[in-house]
Amino acid sequence: MAFTGNYSCNSFKTGMMNGTFNFTSGAFKIALYTNAATLNAATATYTSAGEVVAAGYTAGGQALVVTQVPTVGSSGTTAYVSFGNTSWTGSITARGALIYQSGGTNPAVCVLDFGADKSSSGTFTVQFPAVSNSSAIIRLS
Repeated sequence: MAFTGNYSCNSFKTGMMNGTFNFTSGAFKIALYTNAATLNAATATYTSAGEVVAAGYTAGGQALVVTQVPTVGSSGTTAYVSFGNTSWTGSITARGALIYQSGGTNPAVCVLDFGADKSSSGTFTVQFPAVSNSSAIIRLS
């Protein structure tokens, strides 16, 4: 099944309410996927089904570095968090990604749809948006 958009996973939404996620001390990862993956809002945990297989890429993806812990945005009503850009060296083609908290059941945070296959012949980089209350990758308002 093809990617069908970007999603905040239901497991993330409920996990924010029950204390599953902690952006100040939790470890987060990003895994890359081909268009064969079935990832959507119902994706509950990391899965290897449809994950990229390529030299320079390790199953499970890479650790993400939280660049800013949740903080109230400049409008005073939005909390947000973002991650540092992450890269892999090698010829990689990916259609999207999954951010998840590493450890335990590996609960899913969000699905990223790149809009089309993206390829590299040297370095594959996922570039995150600026850290602000209107553009960070994860925002709650």
